[in-house]
Amino acid sequence: MRYYRKIAGEKVYLSPMNADDAEQYTEWLNRRDVTDNVGNTDLMMTLEGERAWISQERDQYQFAIVEQSSNRLLGNCGIQNINWRRRCAEIGLFLGEEESRGKGYGREVLELLQEYAFDVLNLHSLSLRVYSFNTRAIKCYEKAGFSHCGRLREAYYINGMYHDMLFMDILKGEWQKKQEKR
Repeated sequence: MRYYRKIAGEKVYLSPMNADDAEQYTEWLNRRDVTDNVGNTDLMMTLEGERAWISQERDQYQFAIVEQSSNRLLGNCGIQNINWRRRCAEIGLFLGEEESRGKGYGREVLELLQEYAFDVLNLHSLSLRVYSFNTRAIKCYEKAGFSHCGRLREAYYINGMYHDMLFMDILKGEWQKKQEKR
């Protein structure tokens, strides 16, 4: 398993995923209120499958999202589809419980992932995908500095309706300017 350090923010910290948390991840990943937003609607996760996925060696960085004050597992996030030659990657995250959403955790996770990707991994750009109905996530991504860069019209079919898939990105220089203003 790849070694990387715990990454701490004010509200949350990111740490390597632990197979002991597989039961909680499996429960979240089999709930429509979680999977509809991340595009895994056809997937039913088994506990054994989730444990194997967590333990698998891969060319990506996956983190558990943990609340600082309580050490409570909130969800997970990652930097994946890394192209080292072009120095770009895709990021994603989910928070498992509705009560954890809308509290600034997602924005802080995005900022921690950006810092890790740009400062530690020396990437040049990060991108993400989001569905047009997920307005709360879109606002969070915009607050974290991501810009709209593309759209696949009616690319996601769920609950009898088509929705657009939006693409957003941020460049290292944009992130650095944002840091200088702080």
